[in-house]
Amino acid sequence: MTKTKGRAEDPSPLVYQCRLPLSTHTVNHLAGLLRRHLKAIRSRWRILPPGRIAVIVLAVLRHDQRLADMAGGNNVSESTVRRWRDELIALLAAQAPCLDRALKRVAKTGGEVVLIDGTLIPTQRRTGKANRRNYSGKHHHHGLHFLALTDERGRVIWISAARPGRTHDITAARHDHILALPLPITSSALVRARVP
Repeated sequence: MTKTKGRAEDPSPLVYQCRLPLSTHTVNHLAGLLRRHLKAIRSRWRILPPGRIAVIVLAVLRHDQRLADMAGGNNVSESTVRRWRDELIALLAAQAPCLDRALKRVAKTGGEVVLIDGTLIPTQRRTGKANRRNYSGKHHHHGLHFLALTDERGRVIWISAARPGRTHDITAARHDHILALPLPITSSALVRARVP
């Protein structure tokens, strides 16, 4: 009997297509960010063009697709897809406005009231002690906690960094120094605050 240590799969894997419910504007925006970044760091080439990289990263983020599967379907390594994902997330995060700038923009446009609310974005359960703090006892689910600031019409003005799922809204507001702003706070679940 011959013992083999190879995988029990066909050497020619099946590749399938899926549809991303995203606009062309979103893909073009992300590809443009990547093009400017590559020009700034003087990177000569990537194995795929920026538009294709943007689609791969959006597919990973939208469908929570395994990195190895996305890499195999596009003839790149898993570590390359992971690096692209982290790079584009950092580029998007760098565009996010600071809280004080967001409030100044609301005041400049004539807005008087902003709404602050916390939400839990569900995630898959990961193993290990480090993931226990991501479990929300209130929602009975693993996830990440975010604070969002919106205007009167519900348009997002600012969103906080991700925190463990067990974080309470008031704790997150204290951490982001929202309570130090000259805003009248009325409730922990939903806060109507006047813009200074």
